[in-house]
Amino acid sequence: MAQTTNNLKLAYIFSAIIIVLATTASAGGLLIENLYRDNLWTTSQWRGNDIVTLGIAVPILIGAVILAARGSQRAQLIWMAITHYMLYNFAFYLFAAAFNRFFLIYVALFALSILTCIFALPHIDVKGISQRFQDRTPAKAIAGYLLLVAVCLGGLWIGQAVSATISGQTPQVILDSGHPTNVVSAIDLSLLVPFFILGGIWLWQRRPWGYILGTIMTLSSATYTLALGTMSLTADKTVVAGAETLTPLWFSLSIMSLIAFLFLICNIAPVQSKPSP
Repeated sequence: MAQTTNNLKLAYIFSAIIIVLATTASAGGLLIENLYRDNLWTTSQWRGNDIVTLGIAVPILIGAVILAARGSQRAQLIWMAITHYMLYNFAFYLFAAAFNRFFLIYVALFALSILTCIFALPHIDVKGISQRFQDRTPAKAIAGYLLLVAVCLGGLWIGQAVSATISGQTPQVILDSGHPTNVVSAIDLSLLVPFFILGGIWLWQRRPWGYILGTIMTLSSATYTLALGTMSLTADKTVVAGAETLTPLWFSLSIMSLIAFLFLICNIAPVQSKPSP
């Protein structure tokens, strides 16, 4: 029991550090001139990401950690969702951003996000929370949405890789980014698509972990697609051709993911208080 309590305390401590470091990284990206050393194609998009991380993700994480520590099970799911966002988001800074003064901050954010999940997820009452989801929860509709996103996103990157392998030609998106490989594809296929697939399948089957993963992934997705939409707005139009044409897509996906999340989180029935003897 003591070990269990200590592990959960560590998760909260790690989250507090994530909040401080994410604030530092995002504020630094917006305020420190020439922090980013990538080409203009990449640098012009980092700042859009920083805006959402600083203005949306960090405040949500602060509130979720506070409420989770007070025993809110809904807040626990939101806490894990934004932690997944931090993991996924800062993987790009760690592996895709040209080396800069915040490199060790990116390392810490990536590692601490993993450790937070490791120490916190075992303490989520998966069975108990899943049993509180009401029968009217549109589980199969949301599962279908998760699987559709996984198939489209996974199909895009796998198809691109297969096509490049056959043709021997480097995809244009890699040439534009200035990276030696498709970092976006690598991170999506490892940190995003598998969880969408598992969450979708398990939610369709109404298995306990399906409700948990579905809730986590829809909020994480809503937050990051909001960042993508903001990135498309801040992208330098002279080098990122057609960036603005993707803005409606990203914001639409963000709204749909948010709606799916709200359908899940709002259908968790409140804990029934025990009557006084």
